[in-house]
Amino acid sequence: MMQSLRLIREEEVTKLVNNLREEALINTSSGVNLSEMILDTLNSIICKCSLGCNTQDYRYESAKGIARKVMIQLGVITLGDHFPWLCWVDVLSGKIQELKDTFGAMDALLDEMIAKHKKTRIEDHVKSFVDILIQLQEDGHYDLSNEDIKAIITDMFAAGSASNSAVIEWAMAELLKNPMTLKKAQEEVRRIVGQKSKVEESDINKMEYLKYVVKETIRLHPPAPLLVPRETSTNVKLEGYDIPAKTMVCVNVWGIQRDPEYWERAEEFIPERHEKMKVRYNGQDSQFASFGFGRRGCPGMSFGIDSAEYLLANLLCCLNWEMVASPQSIIDMTHTHGILAFKRFPLHLKPIPFLFK
Repeated sequence: MMQSLRLIREEEVTKLVNNLREEALINTSSGVNLSEMILDTLNSIICKCSLGCNTQDYRYESAKGIARKVMIQLGVITLGDHFPWLCWVDVLSGKIQELKDTFGAMDALLDEMIAKHKKTRIEDHVKSFVDILIQLQEDGHYDLSNEDIKAIITDMFAAGSASNSAVIEWAMAELLKNPMTLKKAQEEVRRIVGQKSKVEESDINKMEYLKYVVKETIRLHPPAPLLVPRETSTNVKLEGYDIPAKTMVCVNVWGIQRDPEYWERAEEFIPERHEKMKVRYNGQDSQFASFGFGRRGCPGMSFGIDSAEYLLANLLCCLNWEMVASPQSIIDMTHTHGILAFKRFPLHLKPIPFLFK
């Protein structure tokens, strides 16, 4: 499965880089919507890995389209979530029906894919994630229903494409705002890749500064600023506050990771800080918990970090980048409001093919 994942990721990222090179030759003066292209690439990776879709399967484009709607609607704020007595506003505005339509389409697609995989599954073919879940279901090792499988696959779309897309989008924005950091990261990537003209998975572990860039991006711009909302199971007393059972609780990771008590120059993008701090992704360091902590931590953490590092390394290795507007302009760094925090305005940049000597 891991080997299959790496091959799919390499294929899709290579396709993205080639498309960017073509766009650079065609649109010599205008830029590309990099945010859109990154999300499309990650959607393709998730569709192929989780559902086993290929580009010839008619369900492939359908899956990508529905996944995109799911990603967008995950960021929608409904009044009823925060003020239950105003939930009727969401009904009148059409938001509730739109959510039902999208997730109904997702549910139908997953039902079809699960049925197809159960019917055609062969033991020696390259398994997708849905094949592995079906195998666990049939072996009886875990009490997995079809509804459980669909929920896990839907979570993969949310965690695997949307959150990753946000991380890479913010990383490129911060690098363009900090030219010296961009230069340092590109020099490291190109030095390690050498004359190979593409990044290999084995190269990534040697790119320490690139890893600092990704970690600092996640610190400053956590893809889920309030993590996934939780509900208390019992009455709790915390810091003098009484929190009753059945209360929705959100952890303000955005605030924690910008707290000047823990972070020097907390509002600045400084990848070098991680050379000394050595904070971990798994939530064991309380000042850095973008992926949650404990049993409720993000199960796709390793996949997400690996994908972000690999995609970003390719973007820095094979292309140079310029702002579409004048060099003096500042990229808008406003966040969207919702479960996932994208840039409010998509990232438009001008790619310039890098010629290896």
